[in-house]
Amino acid sequence: MNILRFSDLCAQGRARGQRVFIRADLNVPQDDAGHITEDTRIRASLPCIRMALDAGAAVMVTSHLGRPTEGEFKPEDSLAPVAARLSELLGREVPLRSHWVDGVQVAPGQVVLLENCRVNKGEKKNNPELAQKLAALCDIFVHDAFGTAHRAEASTYGIAQYAKTACAGPLLAAEIDAISQALANPKRPLAAIVAGSKVSTKLTILKSLAANVDQLIVGGGIANTFMLAAGLKIGKSLAEPNLLAEAKAVIEAMKARGAEVPIPTDVVVAKTFAADAQATVKAATEVADDDLILDIGPQTAARLATQLKAAGTIVWNGPVGVFEFEAFSHGTETIARAIAESSAFSIAGGGDTLAAIAKYGIEKEVGYISTGGGAFLEVLEGKTLPAFTILSERAGSL
Repeated sequence: MNILRFSDLCAQGRARGQRVFIRADLNVPQDDAGHITEDTRIRASLPCIRMALDAGAAVMVTSHLGRPTEGEFKPEDSLAPVAARLSELLGREVPLRSHWVDGVQVAPGQVVLLENCRVNKGEKKNNPELAQKLAALCDIFVHDAFGTAHRAEASTYGIAQYAKTACAGPLLAAEIDAISQALANPKRPLAAIVAGSKVSTKLTILKSLAANVDQLIVGGGIANTFMLAAGLKIGKSLAEPNLLAEAKAVIEAMKARGAEVPIPTDVVVAKTFAADAQATVKAATEVADDDLILDIGPQTAARLATQLKAAGTIVWNGPVGVFEFEAFSHGTETIARAIAESSAFSIAGGGDTLAAIAKYGIEKEVGYISTGGGAFLEVLEGKTLPAFTILSERAGSL
């Protein structure tokens, strides 16, 4: 994908003395007292901010936080806790500026944080007047928030239309590179793991991947629906019987290409959905009417692990069982360890997937961990993200 990269501008000295506007993703979780409980996104934004400061730019950073009402600022919408944490991490004060749309004072070598951009009227609908005002604040716009790349808003898309220069920050550029490596130019075999509670929420992803991947591994409630489609009984397990035709179509689409959707041959069941429920391993053909399937069985997990270790590229979205319950976590752990041990390039995304990666401590063994939930899913669906589109257009117009 042809995009302008902020790292290249800095290396060429083109950011020195320039006003740089960075759209970051600093939307971090907080407790009831407003204390940040997990700061991964703030730390992930640091390379871009430091790059701009080291290049001698006048740096402005903004982000959304939570779901504020446009035009109605409330104390809980404030980026003040983020400013405090940024100050600690950068080792310098990061002032927080409110009412910044009509002008910001910042000198080269300085950095300021601009208050929650989603409070600005017209942000979500990409109001052209707002977008032009944002663009007038800077000489260089840097999009470094992949988690918002699927939204065409004023601070993500509109500003890129009107800014003198629009480019991708290091975090967004890394996402583009990883996605291209995994989906546009994959090393074969290409294996995709798509798991979750419902087929309906990931049906378009399954259809899109079925046209491209060599192995489509399904897990969770999605696997139960595919087991039904394959003629197996699933007891009282979570499934969507009304989508059996769609599941069969995905299976047939894979077969037509000489590929497959591996159906579990054994499963781990319980009579109740609880952490202390008795776990029983059963053949997939022996599930009782009152059984709940809560994980893939060891035989299935071992077979999938062998396939993953032989893959050239792996895309992972979703744990294959109720991994939060220890008795039903072994399938997901086996898959995670196989990905870690595989020589394949792997890309993983989605909240539950990241939780599983953290639980099994394999962060360093996964090729790329995506920071964007909704954006990552839309890429898997085969959609072109607005942020990628506008940055590519702007690069082409240079």
